[in-house]
Amino acid sequence: MMNSERSAEGMRRRRFLKQAGLAAAAGAALPLLDVGGAGALAAAEPTSGPTTGPTPGPTADPDQLFKDGRFKEAELGYRRRLRDNADDAHAAGQIGYIALLSNRFADAERFLTKAADLKPDDQFVLYQLADCYVRQDRLTEAVPWLRRRGTATDLAHATLYERIEGKPWQVHGPQTTRIPFLGLDPLPHMEISINGTAPKIFQLDTGGTTAGLTMELAREAGLKVVSTSTGSADGQRFTMYYGIAESVRIGDLEVRNAPVHWNEAIRPPLPDGSQAQGTIGTVHFYHFLTTMDYGHKQFVLRRKTEANLRRFRAEAGRLPGDVLPLWLAKDHFPLTLGSLNDYGPRVATFDTGGPGRGMGTSLAMAERAGIQLGAPEEINGKVRYAIYPERISLGKATRRRVKGWAEENPRVDDDMRFDTIANFTHDFFKPFAITFDYAHMNLYITGDSMTPDAAR
Repeated sequence: MMNSERSAEGMRRRRFLKQAGLAAAAGAALPLLDVGGAGALAAAEPTSGPTTGPTPGPTADPDQLFKDGRFKEAELGYRRRLRDNADDAHAAGQIGYIALLSNRFADAERFLTKAADLKPDDQFVLYQLADCYVRQDRLTEAVPWLRRRGTATDLAHATLYERIEGKPWQVHGPQTTRIPFLGLDPLPHMEISINGTAPKIFQLDTGGTTAGLTMELAREAGLKVVSTSTGSADGQRFTMYYGIAESVRIGDLEVRNAPVHWNEAIRPPLPDGSQAQGTIGTVHFYHFLTTMDYGHKQFVLRRKTEANLRRFRAEAGRLPGDVLPLWLAKDHFPLTLGSLNDYGPRVATFDTGGPGRGMGTSLAMAERAGIQLGAPEEINGKVRYAIYPERISLGKATRRRVKGWAEENPRVDDDMRFDTIANFTHDFFKPFAITFDYAHMNLYITGDSMTPDAAR
């Protein structure tokens, strides 16, 4: 960007920040999305991608298309580049990365391997290659790529995967299990058993990975340390311990030979002041057709079969709902399409963690969406602003004036290489149920209403 452009951008940003300290005023009611009636889900097809901006032509820059989240158009552009130059490592890597975002594993393996051959020291490509094999439970095939990257965390995972004997992530039990939530705050929580222990309270968080335990529960479950690294969360730094659980039981479904981890991190307290004994997240979820049903306070795991998907769609089709594209980045960050007021839809992350708020976004995105800023406050050395957007949406699922935060660099999409409009978090989802179909990469959102705040 030229100096004059930086100056103009800086002036716009300063004008925007002058709004800080002004509460987001309750404006005139804006029209809500038409959600259709019950049964709308049965005929729904996932939206193909962001609609903000003109339709790109064949000469459009695929790097810019990718940055804007227009993955299909970007992939076409990279394929044209690769046809013109078979040794274009960047184009090959981007095609492989786009394929991995949608769990198209054959294309991901082919093009990421080609990119790694052309540019052996590309750390980003090596990470995606390792994750490509991990997502398919081909853990030993991920090891060479992790060792080539060579970070402490990569080496810890490589050692862990080398030690797993037999098939990992073995699912035992019925086709479906339903478990009631014990509560929704600070995060949804329910009972899970590790290695046959008495059921312990775990929090659910798509920002998590495998089952993560407290030190106390790891000792009770008899887990052995296979490898270690250093981790951090919410300003805390701690040692991460990795091991293999003989059994992770949720309701009537059990996973055997499952990678797990544990640490001394302090988790948000439960309503009675006690601490949950663990957190479970996306890596566990993507082994099932998983439903987090906030509205009816239950968690549902189904085996990933076409028959179970058909049954789910028939059941969900009796409620208002929507089906959206689902992507997965950075090994455990789910993404879909979201809107802020009238800006969007664009690619959005959703981390069901984040207690006490419904979304977070950058100052730049808040400005584009016309969202007013509240007073600034400093948390963990970063300045953020309270916001109450008039309307935020994931497809037809729409909330009004849910509290969120805006800051200069939320960092959720760091290392994704594309922009995201926002990160939708815990409070947004409370009226809804969300179901992850990681086989076909669709996100289903259902509820008694897609506009639960319409009468406010």
